[in-house]
Amino acid sequence: MSKPKMYKTSIDIDAESREQIVALLNQQLADTFDLYSQTKQAHWNVKGAQFFQLHELFDKLAAELLDHVDTIAERSTTLGGAALGTARMAAAKTRLPEYSAEVVGSRESVEALVERYAELAATTRAAIDRSDELGDADTADLFTGVSRGLDKSLWFLEAHLQA
Repeated sequence: MSKPKMYKTSIDIDAESREQIVALLNQQLADTFDLYSQTKQAHWNVKGAQFFQLHELFDKLAAELLDHVDTIAERSTTLGGAALGTARMAAAKTRLPEYSAEVVGSRESVEALVERYAELAATTRAAIDRSDELGDADTADLFTGVSRGLDKSLWFLEAHLQA
């Protein structure tokens, strides 16, 4: 995939830093969009004793991820970049492991999502630090909000695994 064009903006972050931030945003966009689709996969296919509660929870978590996807994509374009947000673009760039079509049981569905949410939360915290290094407090703040949301979602998921 070729490097996307950067557009002129009056935002007072130098062009080289903006380009790096846009690349960072697009990586997080790919991972977040992938987690959204995996959460919907779990929502559609979960089976077992906790079906209804998990079906509802997974749908709520997916909706929250979709909000994050939109926020991340719009920040990329705000900085003069392009949001690379199709399903194929996300699939080509995601760092998350694939969600198996065989995962349908209540516990195994939650365990699979916990693994992926934790991974995205970790890379999001790294993105906070990188945004700060590049002098973009606004993108760091955006990622802080995403991180806080992912941690809360992780809490909801992990509560299903605890006795």
